[in-house]
Amino acid sequence: MDSSSATIRTYFAKLGLAREIADLYLTLYAHGPQTISELSRNSGVERTRIYRLIDTLMESNLVEVESHYKRGVIKAAPIANLHILITQKEQELQSLQDELGLIEQILARNSLSSPSTRVQFYRGAEGTKQMFWNETRAKSVADCMLHQNMQIKTNSRFFERWVEACNQKGIRFRGIICDNFLDSQKAWYGKHQNERLQHWDERYVPDDIFRITHGTVIYDDVTAYFNWKDNEIFGIEIYNQEIADTNRQLFQLLWNVAQPSPGAGAPKTKTSDT
Repeated sequence: MDSSSATIRTYFAKLGLAREIADLYLTLYAHGPQTISELSRNSGVERTRIYRLIDTLMESNLVEVESHYKRGVIKAAPIANLHILITQKEQELQSLQDELGLIEQILARNSLSSPSTRVQFYRGAEGTKQMFWNETRAKSVADCMLHQNMQIKTNSRFFERWVEACNQKGIRFRGIICDNFLDSQKAWYGKHQNERLQHWDERYVPDDIFRITHGTVIYDDVTAYFNWKDNEIFGIEIYNQEIADTNRQLFQLLWNVAQPSPGAGAPKTKTSDT
């Protein structure tokens, strides 16, 4: 049991449960039903602390209390009971997700900045992942000018989640790609396969006609810029309808003169690749 205790403590911590909760459960699992005094002695957790933790253990469905003659005995419940706790946390997360839109509206109403413009700056790989994830809220077609395919910088696991979210919501994409994008796409799909966007249309512009040096995505009232060159990773989102509309017109002019894509994509199959 000692060899797996650290793994179990780590799992409990991910569920937001204190290390002592894991220690108490492991002690009950190893030694069987016990009184508070026995549990304190075997686990090394003070009795007064156990009394404070009993409610958490019971609310998490990790223990059961049996009444014996003049004393209560605590025993470990099946670990599968954690499915109940996980379901509760999923419901809580969904509730938080549902309420986020309201919070955003409240903050927008109370903002001291211009009501028509907001600029958000992001730095590092995690920041640009957040920008990509923001695209999953798009209500309009997302028009993209792409310098490099995003899997190379975000990893396949994130890309799979992002594609799944976009496909579930039926988001449509139009992409203008360049020579560098084709090279990075070919290099990626030479070693990987992953799920593809269901609503994706792309056209190609050679560098001698228009040189794309960074990523740009336009959707709704957002114009997003991505930069990944020379290990300098950052992004900017501009929330302004007029700016988005102007950039969308520029995109359309370039789209009209772009060529059919030479194609370098992967088949629409999903693998366990990460």
